[in-house]
Amino acid sequence: MLRVAILDDYPVVVCGLRTLLEPYSDRVAVVALREGDAVNPDIDVVLYDARQATSPAPVRRVVAGSRAPVVLYTWSFSPRLVNESISAGAAGCISKSLDAVDLVTALEKVAGGSVVMIPDPCADAAGRPTHEHSLSARELEVIQLVADGLSNQEIAQRSYVSVNTVRTYIRSAYRKMGVERRTQAVRWVAQHGLDSR
Repeated sequence: MLRVAILDDYPVVVCGLRTLLEPYSDRVAVVALREGDAVNPDIDVVLYDARQATSPAPVRRVVAGSRAPVVLYTWSFSPRLVNESISAGAAGCISKSLDAVDLVTALEKVAGGSVVMIPDPCADAAGRPTHEHSLSARELEVIQLVADGLSNQEIAQRSYVSVNTVRTYIRSAYRKMGVERRTQAVRWVAQHGLDSR
């Protein structure tokens, strides 16, 4: 089993990642670390929250203090951040938009010696959303599942989030899309060629 240390000073982030990865507890175990904590030798990968890395120096410090490969976990997948992180010794950069199974697979690849780069699939090279309505990757995923006819409960189970989180994504996406009802959202997805099928 892969032991992943999550390096983040916000308990809510650690708790969220623990919950996200819980269905894969046969493949990955989560250990929480705070900035400055020593990385135990039995850790396989360190997942480092990029919001703490405003320059390459923190990444370099984390890499120097760990025998395990360090992966930057980020919303802002900018070329500068990626290049600086890799130059500082990081073994990869992974977008926070990744779903749980893809995150686990990516971490397993890093533990196996690969360098992994996985940007937000709905962003351009500078990390900006590529579609005109600026839906986040997660909002787009949820809206596509709505268009596929899934209920909020089914979407929550598939996405490993709570029903309330699904409702929040739907409300936010509806605002950006300019729709108010599910039927309008389904039509909007079809009109914009964003069907998941």
